[in-house]
Amino acid sequence: MRDEQRGKGKEQGGSARFSPFALSALPFALLASYNLRLTHMLKTILTRDELLIERQRLRATGQKLVFTNGVFDLLHVGHVRYLRLARTLGDALCVAINSDASVRQLKGTGRPLMNEADRAEILASLAVVDYVTIFDDVSPRSLIAEVLPDILVKGGDYTLDQIHGREEVEAAGGHVVSLPFVEGISTSNVIDRIKTSG
Repeated sequence: MRDEQRGKGKEQGGSARFSPFALSALPFALLASYNLRLTHMLKTILTRDELLIERQRLRATGQKLVFTNGVFDLLHVGHVRYLRLARTLGDALCVAINSDASVRQLKGTGRPLMNEADRAEILASLAVVDYVTIFDDVSPRSLIAEVLPDILVKGGDYTLDQIHGREEVEAAGGHVVSLPFVEGISTSNVIDRIKTSG
């Protein structure tokens, strides 16, 4: 019966069609793959308490945690290069992002362009990022003081004296690093280019 139906389909439409099995199996296969990736990302995106527990585990196993923070509103090549380099400094990389409310305090009412859940998921999908967490304060200092990473990293547009949490990390025996800044590439520049091109 199915062969007859496929035969009629070829005669009427003039082209081959997927069998009922292929149509039903393909979505499930894709869904399973998607769910596997989604599960990994959900494990990567941690609450503050979950991050502190993971920090204890890393410390107990002698693994070095690299920590950085920012808004990460529109991910661009400057971010990617920066995160890739930061990851080479230790065994795991944690990226803490500002919540939507704290971004508005820092950047104004027009930001963020992407909500905190979307920004966290995008970062969590990067192979170089091990953990993502969201913090509500304008400054990450209190979070950094709790986590006390082995290495605190910021981009080269910050001097060491401007990096929040530096004193706490160094007092605990950690290191603070200012990585090279990619000139001419920033979220604000990308936004300006989009506005002028429109």
